[in-house]
Amino acid sequence: MEMIRTYDWHFCADGSPRGYIESPQLRELWFHTGTACNLACPFCLEGSKPGDDRLQLMTLADVRPFIDEAAALGVERFSFTGGEPFVARQFPQILDYALQHAPALVLTNGTSPLLQRMQQIEPLRDKPHPANFRISIDFADQQAHDAGRGEGTFEQSFEALRQLVARGFHVSVARQQESADEDPQAVDDKYRQLFAEQDLPEDLPIIWFPDFGTPFSHRDHPEITENCMTEFQTAETRAQFMCAFSRMVIKKDGAMRVYACTLVDDDPQYDLGGTLKDSLRPRVMMKHHRCFSCFKYGASCSEI
Repeated sequence: MEMIRTYDWHFCADGSPRGYIESPQLRELWFHTGTACNLACPFCLEGSKPGDDRLQLMTLADVRPFIDEAAALGVERFSFTGGEPFVARQFPQILDYALQHAPALVLTNGTSPLLQRMQQIEPLRDKPHPANFRISIDFADQQAHDAGRGEGTFEQSFEALRQLVARGFHVSVARQQESADEDPQAVDDKYRQLFAEQDLPEDLPIIWFPDFGTPFSHRDHPEITENCMTEFQTAETRAQFMCAFSRMVIKKDGAMRVYACTLVDDDPQYDLGGTLKDSLRPRVMMKHHRCFSCFKYGASCSEI
């Protein structure tokens, strides 16, 4: 496995100043609930699998100070990813506490951990702020989806979607990009037809993602220079990069740390400190190979 290259934080390999993003405010705070998952998908950008502890499972005591700090900073949304968040024993309580302060988005595979906790999820509908759920349906084809996630997961995920919709929760679907030259509208149309067949609203939001690769891998993308960020991006588009308005909290080696975004937790140079306020001060350098997906495709895990 090839490790991420350790080019200079501020300069590209040819000596050009590296492109960067500044973060004037915190609008969204992500929590990585841990890399443990009930599934072991070979393409997982976090390398998650049953029992994995590269990033450790969080407790309510872990997240409470960050939720409180984020609320004081005027955060607009909390978002949760994994691993599988519902593998964390205290996740329903964590979500409950977050919803007392702001709306929340949960990324989940929608399989047995979520289905088994549906009775704990239902009361969250009555909290001061809404809970939204994004369920991964990789392909609009059951065989293709189950090939990566395991037999029966396609049916489980659609059952979770139906149950959440029936309980009045907002849901969305995450899919994989089929190919670099796909017709996004044609692919989404397949999903709309599938939603109708599954007795779901046909207008559910669909968020697509390119293949980000597995943790600690490297892809030979062009490096992003300061000039790239001004020639090919504008102030408006730079403000749409996730690292411009969000941060992600992880638990590693027993310590809670704040990272620049949801895609860079395999590179310790993106550890921006132990508090949210401290994490907003440094420029976020566009060094990680996944930064190129944000630069080229406008990829974003956020729904803000």
